[in-house]
Amino acid sequence: MTTATSYPNAPDLNADNYVVVGLATCFIREEGETVAVQILEPIPSAALETILKKIPTSYEIAYSTTLGEIVTGDEPQRPSVFPATAQFCDEFADRAFSAARTYKSRPEAQEHIPLGTTCDDFNHSVERKRVLNSENIVTAEDNVKQHSHTHQVL
Repeated sequence: MTTATSYPNAPDLNADNYVVVGLATCFIREEGETVAVQILEPIPSAALETILKKIPTSYEIAYSTTLGEIVTGDEPQRPSVFPATAQFCDEFADRAFSAARTYKSRPEAQEHIPLGTTCDDFNHSVERKRVLNSENIVTAEDNVKQHSHTHQVL
């Protein structure tokens, strides 16, 4: 068991707090090509409960663990159940703290995946690709055209 150390950026949490980390298949656009990458990211309790209802998801596997195993200080630590090629998501530590708070406030969500176990019984799908570095460029053509009488008193 880990020691009950607290985190400077999350004084309400300690190393023993429950959290779930998922391995997601995401995509990055590089020079017109879409490249698949594996991303490690914390899964909040509400998202986990939705995924377990067989909603299509980019997650392949989820692992329940403690904060102490995945975050040391503010540095992410890779659990051995995940491949070495998987990358950490942006702001992994902050997202892990946020996810841990969701399990702390909803302890019944911890029953879905017992501590220290993995779950891969998901409806994994990459039909709707999660593109991490996409840019939303807004143009004048995106404006909704309104009828000429919309703002007139008739």
